Amino acid sequence: MERHEGAITKRQLGRFLALVGAVGFVAILMIDVIDVGRPGGIGPAQRMALGLALACALIGLSLIPRGDAPA
Repeated sequence: MERHEGAITKRQLGRFLALVGAVGFVAILMIDVIDVGRPGGIGPAQRMALGLALACALIGLSLIPRGDAPA
């Protein structure tokens, strides 16, 4: 397999996506902790955002074992 200099690897992309997804998931949950006086809890938009953040993290985690192949 040929190595491309300066190319982003699947492992690097996976780590980035997993980190972004995890931070996003926690940040969305923290909105309810900080704004605890607001009635209603987690709404539909927050559920969608949580799902997207979780999907991003899972896709990232699935790319990490793929190694150093170019993304």
